[in-house]
Amino acid sequence: MLNQTIIVGRMVREPELRETENGKKVTNITLAVPRSFKNQEGEYETDFIHCTLWQGIAENTVQYVQKGDLLGIKGRLQTRQITLDDETTRNSVEVVAERVTFLSSNKKIEEESKK
Repeated sequence: MLNQTIIVGRMVREPELRETENGKKVTNITLAVPRSFKNQEGEYETDFIHCTLWQGIAENTVQYVQKGDLLGIKGRLQTRQITLDDETTRNSVEVVAERVTFLSSNKKIEEESKK
């Protein structure tokens, strides 16, 4: 069996590095990924994909990436159950990153456009 996915999208917000009780470093990011087809109104919709990055991948991403940057993520899909305040449970799907590629920097684009 194979559980592997590759997505390319833009960072929705600045990443923040956290540390678990066990001392592992982690960050959760969200990528905006536009669909490759138009909806009934003739517009492209965007999916917001939640991703979890651990240890070195998390540290590098927090250090070098900012909101608006284009990233490629290779990883696996993972589901987990979340219990809400009203005691109901929901399934959450996320990508657990195994590799992150920095494709473009919003900062570099801004600097080039000022020239």
